[in-house]
Amino acid sequence: MATIVAQANPNPPLFTSLIDLASERLGSQVLAVSDDFFAEASNLLKTSRPIFIPDKYTDLGKWMDGWESRRKRADGSWVSQEAWESIPADWCLIKLGASGVIHGFDIDTAHFLGNHAPAASVEAICVDAAVTAAELLSDAYSSQWVTVLSKKTNERGTQNFFLAETKGRFTHVKLTIYPDGGVARFRVYGDVVPSWPTVAPTGVADLASVLSGGLVLCASDMFFSGGNNLLMPGRGVTMGDGWETKRRRGPGVDWLVLRLGRSCKINKVVVDTCHFKGNYPYAFSLDVCALPLPPSVAALDGHERLAAERDIFKGEGSIEWKPLVAQTRLGPHAIHEFDVDASLAGADTSANFARITMYPDGGISRLRLFGLIA
Repeated sequence: MATIVAQANPNPPLFTSLIDLASERLGSQVLAVSDDFFAEASNLLKTSRPIFIPDKYTDLGKWMDGWESRRKRADGSWVSQEAWESIPADWCLIKLGASGVIHGFDIDTAHFLGNHAPAASVEAICVDAAVTAAELLSDAYSSQWVTVLSKKTNERGTQNFFLAETKGRFTHVKLTIYPDGGVARFRVYGDVVPSWPTVAPTGVADLASVLSGGLVLCASDMFFSGGNNLLMPGRGVTMGDGWETKRRRGPGVDWLVLRLGRSCKINKVVVDTCHFKGNYPYAFSLDVCALPLPPSVAALDGHERLAAERDIFKGEGSIEWKPLVAQTRLGPHAIHEFDVDASLAGADTSANFARITMYPDGGISRLRLFGLIA
């Protein structure tokens, strides 16, 4: 059976460069759903692009790589628009893998052509981890839900991008579709806002991790896979779950700049080349900087701050980088650990941004920067 992979939009909005707070690899979970008769709601959280297998069916009907509910049946719904709009909508309650400020959504209806959800809205809430799904759906919490995306029309078979309409720190979202149908993937892009007592109970944390608020700003090349993969939890699942550049055919090196989740003094660096066996870099180096941001930039957040910081780092000559790890050989499919030589950085390893350089190119699965929170 042929497998058809949905192609991603080649020009997505800038907010998709932020972290998908609803990604399964951050630990996001579907807590409850009104109806997922044809296809499980947990498919919404997959990191992969949706696929379609034309001849694949289950005992319940056509197999779909997404969330699909039954067709709604209500007496008289075919008589008038008013009656049709009165049909109860389907919904899905999701616990975000990382709490954060939401900036945008991707409601992807890939492969759902005659059965897509024609409209959707999103609500969000911020609660303690101990609150149950039943409590969140009860009247006791009904007043705490905030509409972050009012009802919007979805086009079929494509990614539908929307900016969030309300900002704030949230831990859970509820996607509602009107009245039924299918959605392949649901992305919730935003800034991670960590709970520091949880992330760094001893004051030491991996400040590059997305769970600490780390974010890739820019890179020389991300041809095969994106830079934010470097900052994800756990080891890489495949070679595609890392940062890999295309092969150089001349002089030069590849580099990547990231924002740390918080200013810190870095004392340990971990570079993991997991799954990169014939295409790992010959060597790498790591530099950091403690860069005071202009007030106009520091006041921004989300994709607006990302754009402003990218502009700053385009002017490479204006950044005073401090070397933390000098050019050092790497090996294939291995974890490499380095204690920071403070003498290289002038005895001051404080940083809020970091730059990793690969000599000359290749792939790295994970980068960890452990340090004492400033």
